[in-house]
Amino acid sequence: EAVCMQPIGEQGGPVLLTGKGLTLSQLEAVAAGNARVEIDDRAMEKVTESYELVLSYVHRDDAVYGLNRGVGLNKDRRVTPDQMERFNRNLIRSHCAGCGPDAPEAEVRAAMLVRLNAALSGYSGLSPAVVRRYAEFLNLGIHPVVPELGSVGEADIVLLPHIGLAMIGEGEVFWRGKRLSAAEALRANGLEPLRLGPKESLGIVSSNAFSAGKAGLAMLSCLDLLDQADVIYALSLEGIRGNVWPLDPRVTAARPEPGYADAAARMRRLLAGSELWNPDLSRPLQDPISFRSAPHIHGAARSAFAEALRQLSFHLNHSDDNPCVIAADGSIVPSAHFEALHWVLPLEHLAVAIAHVAKASLQRILRLGTPVFTGLPRFLSPDDTRVMGFATLQKTAASLMAEIRLLAQPTSLDSASLAGDMEDLASNAPLAARRLHHIVTLARQVLAVEMLHAAQAIHLRGNVRMGEPLQKAYAAVRSCIEPLEQDRVLTDDIRSADRLIQERGLIKACAYSTREEYGI
Repeated sequence: EAVCMQPIGEQGGPVLLTGKGLTLSQLEAVAAGNARVEIDDRAMEKVTESYELVLSYVHRDDAVYGLNRGVGLNKDRRVTPDQMERFNRNLIRSHCAGCGPDAPEAEVRAAMLVRLNAALSGYSGLSPAVVRRYAEFLNLGIHPVVPELGSVGEADIVLLPHIGLAMIGEGEVFWRGKRLSAAEALRANGLEPLRLGPKESLGIVSSNAFSAGKAGLAMLSCLDLLDQADVIYALSLEGIRGNVWPLDPRVTAARPEPGYADAAARMRRLLAGSELWNPDLSRPLQDPISFRSAPHIHGAARSAFAEALRQLSFHLNHSDDNPCVIAADGSIVPSAHFEALHWVLPLEHLAVAIAHVAKASLQRILRLGTPVFTGLPRFLSPDDTRVMGFATLQKTAASLMAEIRLLAQPTSLDSASLAGDMEDLASNAPLAARRLHHIVTLARQVLAVEMLHAAQAIHLRGNVRMGEPLQKAYAAVRSCIEPLEQDRVLTDDIRSADRLIQERGLIKACAYSTREEYGI
């Protein structure tokens, strides 16, 4: 999905980068909000120390991968000092092998930010000039054209070179809303093309920055989705006149699993002041499982999110370079820090968890359209003798769920043996991130359909006494979607509901966001 880009530096203050402590909110501010970046002086000192060590190896006999030796299967081929500039330039060119659509500008900015922050740890060996070039591109709004597809996730080595290509004045970029040659954009901003020195091309190429940046943005959308799923579930409970007893603190105390107990507590706050807490209210003894288990399902998804956040945050603030430049003892040694499985597996788990949230939402949609559960006209029609109501929306939601189920399959097990059998495993990290983003997008639309049902059920009941948070959420829905009084084009309603969720309208209306709880 396209992200509306603001003029550089107009959202909040600058983000100070140290190589540590980069948060998802800062990632969002720079990637999607165009906040400026600044580099910590001490971090740049580490970069300088690291690069000086790299330079000291140029005339030594010690073999160093990607510095005085080739890469991949060419790891044993010597690169002499007089060949280094050509070797580094050709490494960038030869690894530009992506395909498919251009990555959105926000994702390219996220990739540059993640790579820049990791380089400031001092283990990459990138020169101060290259490190500064990342910051210059971000602050000037120069966004290299990067294809979205082609990386297997053991470093994004066919995607990130397109950023390096722009740094040396080749390839294309987006700048000020136009697509133009990188050379032209550099000239317009008073920048000279970089001449890459020892190990610099490998330092630009060998990183999971594209995958991790995309994953970070997807996870922010995921958390916002979970927040709004809580609100929509609470509206549905009002619509069905359901049981609140599964949320009762005495019930959660009997099984205080953190994800579930925390979710139930949040839902209680949303439902505070509701007539549903009246024990004399007429209703069935038990609701369908999709209603009863909502705090468990949403809680499980939040537990999955917390683990994915922990692992991805660690990755964002540590080097994933190979080889690893250790200035402290003057060593440059091979590593496998490009292995992304640590955070890809939790990301896959999170994708499955979001699929379960969507599945429960679909089941609530179907129950809300059934009079035996609601006591309301079928398909929530205001007059089921002349108005179809929401009957067809069931098909829409079911089709979305079918696609979600397909996407929820794990992908990290699929890999081929590449580079002459030197690279015989891969995590498919960018695919995992792209899949999570797609699942969140589809799940958001399932929840949009549920929101339409919940609001219509509340309308048909009339005089529903809700607490203040849900009154504000319901008012937000009604500010853009009128109650269904006669058959109309429902596509427009779905799009309005989806836009309200995408713009965080529900959680803004009732001041319900859990970003701070997760340190985001």
